[in-house]
Amino acid sequence: MRRFTIAPDRIRDGRVAFDRAESRHLRRVLRLKPGDTVIAADGAGHDFTVRLEDVGETVTGTVLGVARRDAESPLRITLVQSVPKGDKMEAIVRAATELGVARVVPVTTERTIVTLEPGRWRERARRWQRVAKEAAKQCGRGVIPPVDVPRPLGEFLALDEPAELRLCLWEGAAGQGQGGGQALPFGTTLTQSLPPTLPQGASIHLLIGPEGGLSRQEVESGRAVGWRVIGVGPRILRTETAGPAIIAVLQSKFGDMD
Repeated sequence: MRRFTIAPDRIRDGRVAFDRAESRHLRRVLRLKPGDTVIAADGAGHDFTVRLEDVGETVTGTVLGVARRDAESPLRITLVQSVPKGDKMEAIVRAATELGVARVVPVTTERTIVTLEPGRWRERARRWQRVAKEAAKQCGRGVIPPVDVPRPLGEFLALDEPAELRLCLWEGAAGQGQGGGQALPFGTTLTQSLPPTLPQGASIHLLIGPEGGLSRQEVESGRAVGWRVIGVGPRILRTETAGPAIIAVLQSKFGDMD
């Protein structure tokens, strides 16, 4: 059955009104007709079976049933990603959504190349949120991970929420390549940093630097508030590769990629 995404406020009194983009796709691309049945996911874990009634500019339908979609990982991963240049962030958000992250927090750092006015950052965040929405729809997730408006890394570190594990990936950590200079004495490998088990619903925060990497001062600031500085072996990963790679490892060990 065809699957679409809707905002929770578009369901009222047993009826659904699809937004403009989904209505256009239903009407012009798929050419669905009144009486056809589709699945409408509300982005919060619920799947509504909907019978289409009016296939006009705004497509509407009647809810026939609702089911809870159990496709979320028991691990709550927040990806704190330094904003890269170009469209790399879209690829990162897409892959992270497919891998089951709970939240994406874009941050700006000392070596972030992209500089925008605050209003433009909000536009970027809305675009990345649309990417997350489409990725969740494609991979069958019932929950769309929120993508925050970018903020300075220091601001995030100061307001960071509690988590069972905070991991800062840095090329200068022990066991990593030499791109970041001399390894920090407190750096370690990913494997050494992971506990044997984590409780159900545990939170992990993962910090990834930009193309030029995090500065030593930023890494030390993170460590001072409880972040573990880690490396992943002899090769230095690109910023668009690092996050999804580590998330896959975490989901395999503690989550639902078994």
